[in-house]
Amino acid sequence: MKNTRIFSLLALLLAFVFSTAVMAQEQKQKASPAATATGKIGDATVTVNYSSPSVKGRTIWGDLVPYGKVWRSGANEATTVTFDKAVMVEGKPLAAGTYSFYTIPAEDKWTVIFNKTAKQWGTQYDEKQDALRVTVSPTKAKAMNERLKYDVTSDGLLLSWENLAVPVKITTAKK
Repeated sequence: MKNTRIFSLLALLLAFVFSTAVMAQEQKQKASPAATATGKIGDATVTVNYSSPSVKGRTIWGDLVPYGKVWRSGANEATTVTFDKAVMVEGKPLAAGTYSFYTIPAEDKWTVIFNKTAKQWGTQYDEKQDALRVTVSPTKAKAMNERLKYDVTSDGLLLSWENLAVPVKITTAKK
C-alpha cells in the first residue's frame, strides 16, 4: 500500500515537472516578437504594429539591412502605421488609414514609404501601391538599442535600432 502511494506521488511529480518544462519551451520568446507603439501627434492617434528583431552581435546597417534596397522596417509581416486622422508627413499630406511602412536606407538619407497594401508579408512590397514617399536624415541614437523599436512622439515617428535613430516628422493636417 505504501509503495503504491509513493509510486503515485512520484508519477504525479514527474508529470508536473514534464508539463512545466513543455510549457516553458512553448512560451519561449520569438526571435522577432510582435510589438506596438501608439501615441498622439496633435489630435491624431498613431499606432505602429511591427516585429522587433535583435542585433545579436550582427552588423545591421549596410549589411543585414543593405543600403539602397527596400527594407520592411521590421521583421516578418510588413510593419503597419495607422492614422485615425489625416496627417502631414515631412510637409506632405497623407490621408487617415493603415499603411505598410517601408524604408530605403542609405548612409546619410533614407526614403520612407507609406504603402497602401497594409496586410502583407514584409517582402511583398509593390512600389505601384505607394501612397507617399519622403526623405529623412538618420541620426546617432541616444543609446544602443538591441531590439528594433518605434516610438510615437509629439514630433512624429522614431525608428531606433542598434546605434541609429530615424525620425519622421509628422503633424496634424491643416483643414
